[in-house]
Amino acid sequence: MAEIVQQRIEDRIPELEQLERVGLFTKKEVKSIIKRATALEYKLHRLIVNKEDFIAYIQYEINVLELIKKRRAHIHYQFKREEIEFPIIHRINSIFRRSTNKWKDDVQLWLSHVAFCKKWATKGQISKVFSAMLAIHPDKPALWIMAAKSELEDRNSSESARHLFLRALRFHPNSKKIYQEYFRMELLHCEKLRKQKEQLEKAKMDLGEYEFSPEILSGKLAEVVYRDAAGKIKEAEFVISLLNIAAIFDFTKELQDFILQDLQTNYTEDSLTWDFMAKRELEAPGAGEELQTAKGRASDTNRREERCCQVYEEGVKNLNTEPMWTCYVAFCLERQKRKTNVQELKENRQQRLLGVLQRAHDSSLLKENYYKNWLQMLLSSGDAEGAASVAMTATQRYSQSVLVWSLSLQTLMQLGSGDIGRVFQDALTYVNPKESLPLWQLQVQWSVANQSPEETEAIFKRGLLSAVAAVAMEMKENYLNWSYSTGGYKKARKTFTSLQENRPLSKAFFMRIIQIEKEQETPKMNNLRDYYERVLQEFGTSDDVILVAPPPSRPPLHPPSELLEEDVGEEYQDASGQQPNHTLVDADDVLQGKDALLHGVGVDVVIDGGPDAPHCPHSIHHRLHGGRDH
Repeated sequence: MAEIVQQRIEDRIPELEQLERVGLFTKKEVKSIIKRATALEYKLHRLIVNKEDFIAYIQYEINVLELIKKRRAHIHYQFKREEIEFPIIHRINSIFRRSTNKWKDDVQLWLSHVAFCKKWATKGQISKVFSAMLAIHPDKPALWIMAAKSELEDRNSSESARHLFLRALRFHPNSKKIYQEYFRMELLHCEKLRKQKEQLEKAKMDLGEYEFSPEILSGKLAEVVYRDAAGKIKEAEFVISLLNIAAIFDFTKELQDFILQDLQTNYTEDSLTWDFMAKRELEAPGAGEELQTAKGRASDTNRREERCCQVYEEGVKNLNTEPMWTCYVAFCLERQKRKTNVQELKENRQQRLLGVLQRAHDSSLLKENYYKNWLQMLLSSGDAEGAASVAMTATQRYSQSVLVWSLSLQTLMQLGSGDIGRVFQDALTYVNPKESLPLWQLQVQWSVANQSPEETEAIFKRGLLSAVAAVAMEMKENYLNWSYSTGGYKKARKTFTSLQENRPLSKAFFMRIIQIEKEQETPKMNNLRDYYERVLQEFGTSDDVILVAPPPSRPPLHPPSELLEEDVGEEYQDASGQQPNHTLVDADDVLQGKDALLHGVGVDVVIDGGPDAPHCPHSIHHRLHGGRDH
């Protein structure tokens, strides 16, 4: 190993001599490079090598290249690159090859090699790197696309890019992305040839040496790619994506017409086709004189939207499906949201949207998430009767949807419907109980605002009997909060006592009663201890964090400053005289602390003094002997 390392270091001597001779590095810096390179080389020749060692060596050599580049710019010396930079670049490529041969599955390592080749103008190596990488990773379409793009952009070789795309299609014959990029590449190649011909014609040069085929210049190669792609992937969305790519280029009118004709002929059973054809009407040219005023522009926009709607109408006539109506509604909704100062255009858009929503609903093909927009529009326009009717019919269409029931109930609550209590019962009957929590929360909200305390309490008690744990726990917490807000501490205490044994239990339920107790002018320490004991009993072994032990009611045995310093020790000193802000401790520490107390060992327990405490949370030093405190 030593002989190999020594040989590699000796191979560096000519470049290092040049660096010192031309004044880019000093003699001391050259010695430092030799020392560092020797250490890195030894790491690469160990019996067990690490990828990190290769990466570190590569990074070091790249740093040297960067430093040389900066110093060349500083002293304005641009000679002897073959003797200085080229050996370093060759060495880095060699280390990359050794690392990728050993860790073939690391795609990031391969891509790092490609990035290095691009940055340091070694484009001749890029094709070799991609070729080796694709031999190992032919199952990744993105790598094929990157390789073809590199051939087209870095090496200006359309032929090599085409060969790579054709090879990629052998491995991925149904890859949409490869076909899209192959189609784009052919159009880019065609555009490049057209520009070359135009430049030659401007220079009045003889075109005898150059052959510019009219078929190629008109995009026939791209048409061949399209035919092959459309024959294998028969999807309207894919065909539309190719049409959008062709629309980027200004010489593809014939190709666009061909794709458009194919779309209209073979994909009329897809709603995306009708959606695309309808939106194309927005791009139709308008009258120049009419566009001079705001009202004229609004009138022109309205006519365009009417033409779009005519296409949508034909679409829903031929394809009466939910996706087709969804495209129609989405278009009208998007246009309605656009801002305009012309009231007539705004009203036309709103009426058009309301009409489409009503017809889609009548056909039972309106998606549930559009009912929210419909109800909001009806309420904002003051049509309370229409909103109530839509709310009730929506629940008939989607009787098991929590979203639709919630929207309908919120609408009825806003309208002040008197029969809403029955609607809540119907909703809870139809929906899945596991998803019914939003409805329970909504019912409680409505009952608190509109019903008597007895009726509200009855709703809470029904919710407590739910077989769904999430509903029962939520109702329990809300019941406790409602009891405290309506009946004060005594009612909250009574509610807690009646529910503390009813499972399932939640930590938030106990934390809330603890908070209520602390909010009193004279908190009862015995109650707080009982609450904390219950929390520890139920959740102390499962929760990562738990609050423990309320402060004792007796005054401290030491002055506050001595107490803090004695208990927290170094932590207190590190705080530079500030009181430590300890509010939470780990559950394992709490369990160990309890066990130590039972055996009469002194332990430190961090507690929360509560919002009524005169200071921040305290650290109280408990010392118990034989189970009694002194």
